[in-house]
Amino acid sequence: MFHTPKIYTVESVTSGHPDKVCDQISDAILDECLRQDPKSRVAVETFGSHGLLILGGEVTTNAEVSYENVARQVYRDIGYADNIKIIVNVVKQSPDIAQGVDVGGAGDQGIMYGYATDETPEFLPRGIVLVHKITHMLEELRKSGAIPWLQPDGKAQVTINDSHIKTILISTQHNDAVSPEEIKETLTRELIQPIIKNTDNVEILINPTGKFEKGGFDADTGLTGRKIMVDTYGGLVPHGGGCFSGKDPTKVDRSAAYMTRFAAKNIVANGLARKCLVSVAYAIGRAEPLAVEALNEKGEDLSLSVREHFDFRPAAIIERLNLLRPIYRSTAAYGHFGRPNLPWEEISENLSSLR
Repeated sequence: MFHTPKIYTVESVTSGHPDKVCDQISDAILDECLRQDPKSRVAVETFGSHGLLILGGEVTTNAEVSYENVARQVYRDIGYADNIKIIVNVVKQSPDIAQGVDVGGAGDQGIMYGYATDETPEFLPRGIVLVHKITHMLEELRKSGAIPWLQPDGKAQVTINDSHIKTILISTQHNDAVSPEEIKETLTRELIQPIIKNTDNVEILINPTGKFEKGGFDADTGLTGRKIMVDTYGGLVPHGGGCFSGKDPTKVDRSAAYMTRFAAKNIVANGLARKCLVSVAYAIGRAEPLAVEALNEKGEDLSLSVREHFDFRPAAIIERLNLLRPIYRSTAAYGHFGRPNLPWEEISENLSSLR
């Protein structure tokens, strides 16, 4: 059975990372379509590179959306002020896909995984919780003005060795008026120590190249869906391959990943397992999953119980988790799991009958 490795490393990135900028734009477009028309079908990708944004994809909606205006607003909200050029190429969804989805079938084939562990109150591995806290607080220190030389782009890694924090790595964009020594001293004091308290015997690496002045699309390209491990479980459990952002919940890449997390978390929260991995597989246009499997930390099979209590048909997932709402932009940075106020994170099931 799966076990969290004795030593492992996980990553998170800030909202200003180029890939995450793209995820947030794609999900903001989805939200605006759903806000006006909850039945919208949306599959939008964003590509950014050196002064240019390209918005492409397929949409079926009655909403009237200025894709360019939405993208510009997200870009500014994140903290970028340059006047980026935007090209829009969004077309109507293929009727070949729609004919299966219209009758409740899955919007794509694929395998999705959901995971939970009793290791933390968030029901996630400790390293994942910690690394998202670091990048999220890094952004808060920038936006609040507490550290005025911080800029939007950044990322972090945490290495855990036998439950102890071994290494914290932070790479953060900054302006040119600050030295590497001040960056390390300030971030250690204002960011790392408030989160982990005791930094004794913890290796701290800050901007290992020496400086990080150029960031965002000035330094790198970005693309929707290129941070799927950051979005989920850090590579510690399997991933089916599909990303989430820019996709409405008829796309099981997204909705079934949320439902498997919901099932796994409720199983662990009800004391039926200390760790639980749930997987589900689909054929495009078909409502009933091809397979549903659930295992606990001992490798014991919980599949029958999960299938009896959780309905993984796409329409049933959408109804149970109330997914036709504009809630997705908030998921597009700092992970889709372990955060409050998201329907798949609710502990709402009484599974005592499955004991």
